[in-house]
Amino acid sequence: MNLKKKKILPDKKSRWRSVAVFLLAVMTGLGFFMAKEAEVVSYMSDDPLACVNCHVMTSVYNSWQHSSHREWASCNDCHVPQDNILNKYYFKAKDGLFHASVFTLRAEPEVMFMREASEEVVQDNCMRCHIQQVTQTKYDGYINDHAANRTDRKCWECHKEVPHGKIHGISTIKNNIAPIPTDSEGAVIPQWLKDQTSKQKQNEE
Repeated sequence: MNLKKKKILPDKKSRWRSVAVFLLAVMTGLGFFMAKEAEVVSYMSDDPLACVNCHVMTSVYNSWQHSSHREWASCNDCHVPQDNILNKYYFKAKDGLFHASVFTLRAEPEVMFMREASEEVVQDNCMRCHIQQVTQTKYDGYINDHAANRTDRKCWECHKEVPHGKIHGISTIKNNIAPIPTDSEGAVIPQWLKDQTSKQKQNEE
């Protein structure tokens, strides 16, 4: 049984050959450029700074950084499955591609909420870390209906401020001139103010 090999590129004698090679080279180059600019490799790590590669996540990062969870849990500890490494990276890739497409199209809502799959992951991770508080019966005596609440409801229905604070929305930092966490510069003084200050110093001298 003879199977004809499917050719990716046009025949060498075809005038479209050079055009196809050029377009493939351009697409490959753009792919590598976008991967570099998007810092794709950083998403393989557990570093919370990888999340603020998308600027709309800055307010979320800042609220986590000022919470008690900062000392114990990174973004991945809460928002990614921890049952096995394959599931972890599959979920990261799936969720990350969805987020990237929404943020690139600037279709993100003012207030972001977790999707159902993400809710399940976060709930499982809450239970994983706080299993002692979930299973202890001593709470039943002084917290009304705690036995049912801690198993039949989502943890954040009561613990709404953990770990991202009271206010949830992109506009919470819209007018903040502070640099995003990934900026290397420590100063936030605008150039016009630097120029004005230097002129004033020269006049005083």
